[in-house]
Amino acid sequence: MKILRRGLIIFFSLISGNLYAEDAALSTYKTLTPSSALKAAQAAQAACRKAGFQVSVAVLDRSGGVLVLLRDQLAGIFTPDIAQRKARTALSFRVNSSEVEAATTYDKNISGIRHVPGAIAVGGGVLVQAAGSVVGAIGISGAPQSSEDEKCALAGIGAIQTDIEF
Repeated sequence: MKILRRGLIIFFSLISGNLYAEDAALSTYKTLTPSSALKAAQAAQAACRKAGFQVSVAVLDRSGGVLVLLRDQLAGIFTPDIAQRKARTALSFRVNSSEVEAATTYDKNISGIRHVPGAIAVGGGVLVQAAGSVVGAIGISGAPQSSEDEKCALAGIGAIQTDIEF
């Protein structure tokens, strides 16, 4: 009986040890596909157009790589870069860029975040999440207010939400 008990303890120890990611040489994760990114970008752009805004939309994978970048014909020349920076800011700090904007405006202890190269503390960058995991981000630039950019980004995410849940 003692041998069986010890064997079971060793067996369960070995099994539970394989559940930890640090034991593996490679990891697997979920990220947006180009087709889901395009669907989100087009829906976000359509939401902004319906509101009367000419914008740029950037959809990034979870690593910050650009999957889709759309620019309306009349969107400002800097909007593609700003849209990407908004999305990367959301990815980097794991919160929507509007939260970075709010936090760094009033808290002098973290206002230095505004000086991180490539980051931009302006609303319009939104995390794309599925089942609690970050799978990408979407950034919008070109609406008169960053809150409008964020609304369009949320519309883009809404268009793919059922597709990406796992």
